[in-house]
Amino acid sequence: MIYPYPKTEPSIVAIGGGTGLSNMLRGLKLYTHRLTAIVTMADDGGGSGTLRDELGMPPPGDVRNCLQALANTEPTMEQLLGYRFTEGCLKGQSMGNLFLAALNDISGSFYEAIRKMSEVLAITGRVLPVTTEDVRLKATFEDGTVVIGESKIAEQKKKGLKRIRKVELLPNEPPALDESLDAIRNAELIVLGPGSLYTSIIPNLLTNGVADAVGQSDALRIYVLNVTTEDGETENYTASDHVRALFTHAGQKLFDYCIVNSTPLPEAVAARYRAQGASQTVADEEKLQKLGVKTVYAPLLDCSRGYARHDPRLLAAEIMRLYQEEAHTKIYG
Repeated sequence: MIYPYPKTEPSIVAIGGGTGLSNMLRGLKLYTHRLTAIVTMADDGGGSGTLRDELGMPPPGDVRNCLQALANTEPTMEQLLGYRFTEGCLKGQSMGNLFLAALNDISGSFYEAIRKMSEVLAITGRVLPVTTEDVRLKATFEDGTVVIGESKIAEQKKKGLKRIRKVELLPNEPPALDESLDAIRNAELIVLGPGSLYTSIIPNLLTNGVADAVGQSDALRIYVLNVTTEDGETENYTASDHVRALFTHAGQKLFDYCIVNSTPLPEAVAARYRAQGASQTVADEEKLQKLGVKTVYAPLLDCSRGYARHDPRLLAAEIMRLYQEEAHTKIYG
């Protein structure tokens, strides 16, 4: 059974982007109001990219997904925010993105627009951009090829079998939002992932101050491993490949535990992923141990929609179980 709100609500910071982060937030909000989502600002594709280019605003998509996940409103409002236009000049654009774009114009800053939208949606916790600077993502591949633009990285990766060697932000080391750094420093529990390794999680660590704040934190620090590898980013990656990339880009160890889904993919789902060049992520426990990371296995799989995802309630319950176990150990030894 999942019990909402333990006696002491922990201060939790979740760092990432994309659907992985927002999905996890739906579960974590059952346990605490002291929840902060820190979101990457490197997206330049789809509807977010269009608004970014045409209006000169930060990309709203990942922020909007997190706001929807934490919202406490009528189902109709959530359905409205998630609606995508199918025709005309707005084809492919999300109503939630347009709402946030309007608030950005009215408010004069993206940070204030997020705050106002948070009030409208009566969200649990808060959502913060990792930076308010105009940043672009640059990837360098093993063969020396350089690609600029988050949306172009997967496209380039699919052209060959070369791995991504490193990613950088342009401009280099943009300042992190002060509120984001404060949230990390005051957190009792920090969770990275799940999400696209190079385009959703690592970009947060490349802003000035974030990696150091996480690395120096006394909080329980957890990485949630993706259920599957990702075509265009992490084909054939094991768990230790993910962790090594995170530590290398951060320049330090960032977390103590790696949570791994233990449920095998149903064959029909596995076949679909194989056709896309992806597979269930393998946890190579011995290599993780050498990196100073403990592996925690739990059945977390949700394939109800035909795709391999974490079940948000099961994932949140496992995160809180680990947190409470560590808290008990600190108190009683």
